[in-house]
Amino acid sequence: MIYLQLFLTFLEIGAVAFGGGYGMISVIRDQVLANGWLSNEELLDMIAVSESTPGPIAVNMATFIGSKQGGIFGAFCATLGVTLPAFIIMLLVAVLVRGLIKRGGVQAALSGIRPCVVGLIIATAGIMLINCLFGIKNISEPVFIDPIAFIILVLILPIPYLTKKLMKKKISPIIMILISAVLGMILYSIIEI
Repeated sequence: MIYLQLFLTFLEIGAVAFGGGYGMISVIRDQVLANGWLSNEELLDMIAVSESTPGPIAVNMATFIGSKQGGIFGAFCATLGVTLPAFIIMLLVAVLVRGLIKRGGVQAALSGIRPCVVGLIIATAGIMLINCLFGIKNISEPVFIDPIAFIILVLILPIPYLTKKLMKKKISPIIMILISAVLGMILYSIIEI
């Protein structure tokens, strides 16, 4: 039954993935591709949409995947599964172990988890970059450089630096996504690959 499978898969993801939504992306990607719920291209598109919509990215991803596989109830099951572990853990922390977070062992464990989370985020970003720019999904495929994706990357990379330098403030990630979307619509409509 797809609803139970969605719930259990996202319950597992929510229980073992640390580091928030971005840390969960690689685990979600592995599970979604293993279950054949989305293609790699659909997953990349869904990550972009999940990033640009309000709410935590992992919850948005779970909701989207759940709705694609099982409609509204599928979305509910996947979202419940991914959020339930964090809810239970935070409830237990708040009620039972308020002083535990200050203990040296807990701090040491959290300090050990942080590099792993950073590594997962960097690996996921690298995989997405390679897939987007070069069209590589696995090692056996030929390399194809998408010139439009490369142009968009080159055009948007200096924007945060220039904004900070000229306007003395950081640019919103939402503005960056909108700029990229507009560039994509313009460039992909006028340039034939």
